[in-house]
Amino acid sequence: MVRIEFEGETFQVPEGISVAAALLSNGRGAFRTSIVGGAPRAPYCMMGICFECLVEIDGIPARQGCMTPVRSGMIIRRQPGAPSLKALASGGRNEH
Repeated sequence: MVRIEFEGETFQVPEGISVAAALLSNGRGAFRTSIVGGAPRAPYCMMGICFECLVEIDGIPARQGCMTPVRSGMIIRRQPGAPSLKALASGGRNEH
């Protein structure tokens, strides 16, 4: 088991599962909001095709939760709309 944090809540999850699986198994469904309209979005395909599982991991925006294995100490946040181009280019924090 490893410890991760999502939106300020700490969870113990099995080592080796994806971020998306870890969050879904702990009752967290909406990972991001849509770029147009801000509607909540949740993982759909769980195999890296749909991009509905985008989250911010350790300050890096637009990470695919379904393709990223959990590791101890990860800090995960919801992806609010589109990340800034500056944040994507630098690999740094998304500007909220």
